[in-house]
Amino acid sequence: MNQLLVEKNDKIYVAGHRGMVGSAILNQLQTDGFKNIVTRTSKELDLRDQRAVADFFQSERPEYVFLAAAKVGGILANDTYRADFLYDNLAIQNNVIHQSYVHDVKKLMFLGSSCIYPKMAPQPLKEDYLLTGILESTNEPYAIAKIAGIKMCEAYRAQYGCNFISVMPTNLYGYNDNYHPKNSHVLPALIRRFHEAKETGASEVVIWGTGTPRREFLFSSDLADACIFLMQKYNEAQFINIGIGEDISIKDLALLIKNIVGYTGNISFDRSKPDGTPRKLMDVSRLHDLGWKHKIPLEKGIELAFEDFKAKKF
Repeated sequence: MNQLLVEKNDKIYVAGHRGMVGSAILNQLQTDGFKNIVTRTSKELDLRDQRAVADFFQSERPEYVFLAAAKVGGILANDTYRADFLYDNLAIQNNVIHQSYVHDVKKLMFLGSSCIYPKMAPQPLKEDYLLTGILESTNEPYAIAKIAGIKMCEAYRAQYGCNFISVMPTNLYGYNDNYHPKNSHVLPALIRRFHEAKETGASEVVIWGTGTPRREFLFSSDLADACIFLMQKYNEAQFINIGIGEDISIKDLALLIKNIVGYTGNISFDRSKPDGTPRKLMDVSRLHDLGWKHKIPLEKGIELAFEDFKAKKF
C-alpha cells in the first residue's frame, strides 16, 4: 500500500464521535488542526441500517474513516446482552466497512479490543496470538464481532486493495467515559463506587472477583493520539496493538482509586463473582518501534478522569 498522509482539509468521518473513543479522536483531530470532519449522532444515523449508511456515504463522500462506533460495556453487560453485542457490532462494522469500499474511502481505521485474544494466551499479548485459543466466555460475542471486523478489513484489502487497517486498544478510560452503575468497565465503575461510598459514608466497598486479575489501562487522549499517528504512518494488513505495556492488579487499582477519591472505608472482594480473563497485557513493541509511546501515567490519568466524573454531576 502506498502511504497516504492525511491533509488538514481532507474529509474525515469519525463514526461514534459521542463515545469515549470517538470523542477523544474528534477532539485530537480538532486540536491538530483538521478542519473538515464529518459526524453523525446515532439518532441522525443508525449505523445498523444498511440503506441509511449507504445514503450517508453517497452524500458525504468521506476520504478517511475512523470506525470507533460500537456497542460496549463491562463484564455484566457483555454477559447479559450477548445477542445485542454480537448483532449490533457486526451490523455497524459490516455497513461502514463495506460502504467505505463502495465509495472509495482512501483509508479506514477499525478499532477493536484486547478481548479478541484467547483467555489463556501467553503474556504479553502479541498480535500473532489471535485465534490461537478459546475466548473468555463472558465477552465472547463482543470479541467475535471484533475479530470479524479485523478479518473484514483484511479481506477487503486482499480482494479489493482497500487501505483498511485495524488497531487493538487495551482497556481504556478517560474523558467522557461510561459511569453506568451496572454496565461500565472496571476503572470507571470503581471511581463511581468509591465516590458514592465516600459521599454516603459507607463503611465498605465490595468488588467483584478476587482482585488478582491484572489489567492494562490507557487514557483516552493517548489512544486518540496513537490513532491519528497510525492513520498517518501505518498501512499494513496486520492489526497493531495500542497500549502502554504495563499492567496492574484489580486490587492495586482499587487501592489507587480509593486513595485518589479520598475514601477511607474498607475494601472486600466477592469471590463468588467472575474475574474474567486472568491477565491482559499488550505487547506494544511494534507500536513503540514505529515511534509512538503513551504520555499520561495511570495515577495522573485517574486524577483527570475523576475530575471529569465529578464535573458531570452523576
